[in-house]
Amino acid sequence: MSMSKYVPDISSRRWVIISQNRVKRPVTANDEKKKDPFAEGNESQLDDEVFRIGRGKPGEEGWQVRVVRNKYPITDLHEVVIHSPDPKKDIQDLPVKHVENILRAYRERFNVNKKDGQVFIFCNHGEHAGASLKHPHSQIVIIPPQINLDSLTREPLNNVVTEEKNFIAYCPDFSQWPYELWIVPKNKKTLYGDITDVEMAQLAALMKSMLNQLYHIYKEGDWKVEFGYNYYISPRENWYMRIIPRFVHRAGFELGTGLSVNVVDPSDAAVAYKGVDPEVSKMLEKLKTLSLKV
Repeated sequence: MSMSKYVPDISSRRWVIISQNRVKRPVTANDEKKKDPFAEGNESQLDDEVFRIGRGKPGEEGWQVRVVRNKYPITDLHEVVIHSPDPKKDIQDLPVKHVENILRAYRERFNVNKKDGQVFIFCNHGEHAGASLKHPHSQIVIIPPQINLDSLTREPLNNVVTEEKNFIAYCPDFSQWPYELWIVPKNKKTLYGDITDVEMAQLAALMKSMLNQLYHIYKEGDWKVEFGYNYYISPRENWYMRIIPRFVHRAGFELGTGLSVNVVDPSDAAVAYKGVDPEVSKMLEKLKTLSLKV
């Protein structure tokens, strides 16, 4: 296996990772059990198991969530979290308790790997979002601490969708993608690895609820691509989860200027996540304003 190479751009302090192993990964998604390396019964195809939740020993059946080394790594330390033995059900379809197990796997692997660098957890759902295999999974990549990540810090709270005991879900004014959603813990100055069991249960329920509503938004719209999204968890202190729906393509203007064009106002996106028609919401706000003037 060739090592990853990090190439800096001195002027912008951005980095490029040269990882030739990635070209060997599957380029088409196929869910037939005999060809699906993530399917239960095919554990021997990915025998470098590092963690599991469920029954059985490493390499055996009985698991609920399984973590293995990535055969086609981006960096020298790269893991795959297989969400469940089911090749079709993802977070929006799985029971909340199972989603909680996925988040627990993230926490355990975050804490094991944090000594080796920045632990970046992300998911590509759908081919348009970058998934090379349809079987639902996410990934954990460990990036050397000296590499500067061009990632966002926590955005100000506005366009709140829902506020729970420990979390807030909202659509930041700075949203770069249609229906972009952030989930942030109220407990600040913590890493994801510090999440408690109580917080994890609440995050699982909130995440599942928001992704279900996102799918409803997708079905109601006239989008020209399949349903897809990315999410990632910030590796830094004051962590957050950012969910990015992939309903549109990025084109030359965005790539050439670094400017994002969002075709949905974040305030309307927040209303849609609440399950309210935007026009009705605006009318109610107008009536509320008029009543205050009387």
